[in-house]
Amino acid sequence: MSGVRTILSSIAMVTFLGVGFGAWSVIAPGEERRKELLKNLPESNPVRMEETRRRNALVMQALKEAAETNDNIAREMPATWK
Repeated sequence: MSGVRTILSSIAMVTFLGVGFGAWSVIAPGEERRKELLKNLPESNPVRMEETRRRNALVMQALKEAAETNDNIAREMPATWK
């Protein structure tokens, strides 16, 4: 009896895996669509890439300055609140 259960559960598992793989292959974009998506990403635009680099540099500079100070700047109240 346990041999039949093992065979039936194995068949069910393989069936579910097959259905999942079939659904994934239907939903996944084709090669041409993938190339089109990559072409339209913001990173492919040189102007946007430069803006992103500048913004990342400013964030890294702010993090570096915060790491170099002993003050807990997260607990300080802004001057406009005083």
